[in-house]
Amino acid sequence: MKPRKPNSDVLIIGAGMAGLTAAAELQCAGCSVRVLDKGRGVGGPMASRRMSEASFDHGAQFITTRDPRFVSALEGWRQTGVVEAWCRSFTEHADGHPRWRGKPCMNSLPKHLAHDLDVLLEQQVVALHCAHDQWRVETNMGEVYRANAVVLTPPVPQSLALLEASKFSLSPEMRSRLAAIEYERCLAVMAMLDRPSRLLPPGGLAPAENPIAWIADNQMKGISAVPAVTIHATHTFSLEHWDGDRQASGRLLLDAAATWLGAGIQTFQVHGWRYSKAMRVHEQARVIASQSPMLVLASDAFAGPKAEGAALSGWAATEAILKSTS
Repeated sequence: MKPRKPNSDVLIIGAGMAGLTAAAELQCAGCSVRVLDKGRGVGGPMASRRMSEASFDHGAQFITTRDPRFVSALEGWRQTGVVEAWCRSFTEHADGHPRWRGKPCMNSLPKHLAHDLDVLLEQQVVALHCAHDQWRVETNMGEVYRANAVVLTPPVPQSLALLEASKFSLSPEMRSRLAAIEYERCLAVMAMLDRPSRLLPPGGLAPAENPIAWIADNQMKGISAVPAVTIHATHTFSLEHWDGDRQASGRLLLDAAATWLGAGIQTFQVHGWRYSKAMRVHEQARVIASQSPMLVLASDAFAGPKAEGAALSGWAATEAILKSTS
């Protein structure tokens, strides 16, 4: 096994959709790219989990497309077999916009994107310093990496915290605009049922009442072999119960969903998404924090929420870096 080189043309922090699409594009352009992520897997909110025989998408539930470039990319992923159409509506009236799901689960797409990339997991970046026209990046594992350019793709508050810890100064206007980006929180319940739920096809429902924002039947969706549901709490409920007992919060949500479930609960788990969705999106698709050496911020808080916004922001960061080196 060859030793890993400590230097790369571009280092990307975060292995979600923004980071992975940027990394793949840069690598295709001939750049050497490394991706660091503090988690144990890629994908960020495009997350899936197994519980006994049940499988769950417990973060992002589906993908929608509007932008022509993202439409084209998704068609390529469909042909590869990592996404497929789920439905065109969750009510009886189709709105013409297909909802795509990962195949067999949402995490399949980021895993596909990461396949040919140099991705290092469980590597939390703790410091970022400029040295000799390069970035010197330190992780909590004591590793040091150097790169000519860095793309920061974590949720904006985490990126700002890293820059502050690294004593990197943003302009007051830029910092103010970035600090104004706030996120919804979401408590997600994954419950295995003793029989199929009462949800109607295609298996997704967005109740117009607190405390539930979303319910999905993972078996009807096609990812679970046994009856299993995902319940997303509203931001209001999640914020109110964030620091409370997660099992107690989960039971409250299951009780609230009882009419739609119509089944007994065999077991359940609760996951908290602190940065579920940006409530306010930055007007630019990416933010250049430093021109030399290049430092770019990108995420779904810039080009728009959800997977499409993250990908568009990642591509915008790529274009900025390639333009700076041309």
